[in-house]
Amino acid sequence: MSTPSDVLTRPRRTVLYLPGANARALEKSRTLDADSLILDLEDAVAPDAKATARDQVRAAVAEGGFGHREVLVRVNGLETGWFNEDVAALAAAPPSGVLVPKVSTVTDVHAVESALERAGVPDDVPLWAMLETPRAVLDAGELVHASDRLIGFVLGTNDLAKELRAAHVPGRAPLLPSLAWCLLAVRDAGKVAIDGVYNNLDDAEGFSDECHQAKELGFDGKTVIHPKQLAACNAAFTPAEEEVAAAREVIAAFEAAQSEGRGVVTVDGKLIEALHVEQAQTTLARAEAIEAREG
Repeated sequence: MSTPSDVLTRPRRTVLYLPGANARALEKSRTLDADSLILDLEDAVAPDAKATARDQVRAAVAEGGFGHREVLVRVNGLETGWFNEDVAALAAAPPSGVLVPKVSTVTDVHAVESALERAGVPDDVPLWAMLETPRAVLDAGELVHASDRLIGFVLGTNDLAKELRAAHVPGRAPLLPSLAWCLLAVRDAGKVAIDGVYNNLDDAEGFSDECHQAKELGFDGKTVIHPKQLAACNAAFTPAEEEVAAAREVIAAFEAAQSEGRGVVTVDGKLIEALHVEQAQTTLARAEAIEAREG
């Protein structure tokens, strides 16, 4: 079974992490200019606050009021003592998706899927996985096909850099092979890929550069850790006016050539083939979806 097209075309330029133990942040998230939210029960929550975070997140999801924002809940990992309680809490108030950290193998995916079923989480609640270990990267080609319920992947670049003993440097050269390999796997499965976070909240230029790099690589969006990062990330992943105009020109030229029986199509001296038309249609679909949301 393939991933529904509306799942793939939904804007996910900005995916904002929010600590589940912070009730004020959960409330404020309903007004922020984010496409998706990750209500976090894992890294952003101290061990002695896990139960409080779980209760607050369950209540927030049940209350709703998030508007167009996709609401994912990141549970604690399979290997922790909190995982089963987290999953059970989501059964009564299912979010838009369940994000699981440290998913490294096909066996992990099957174990998570079974846990969701046992807990009674509805079948139509999608599963998301963090790719943040060397094994996850090496097995990505198999992992992305492990379940039809598994629709999206978030790169855990901090954990991956730690495991690789890699430096955090501008341009992310140490991580690029892993990012590219994971993207290849996710695109082969026809699913969603979200880039990792940028840690330095005071480095606006570096953050903007990394957002544009992520878009150029092919990511659907980027995870962010503070509302101050939302505007730049939204801007980077929103097709520019000139991109939209160029896409319309490509489509129009190709359609005109077909109607006239011409076999060769050029726009601004560049040869246009069906694959370029498909790329242009993807750009337009993304731009129209964002415009509809913001309108």
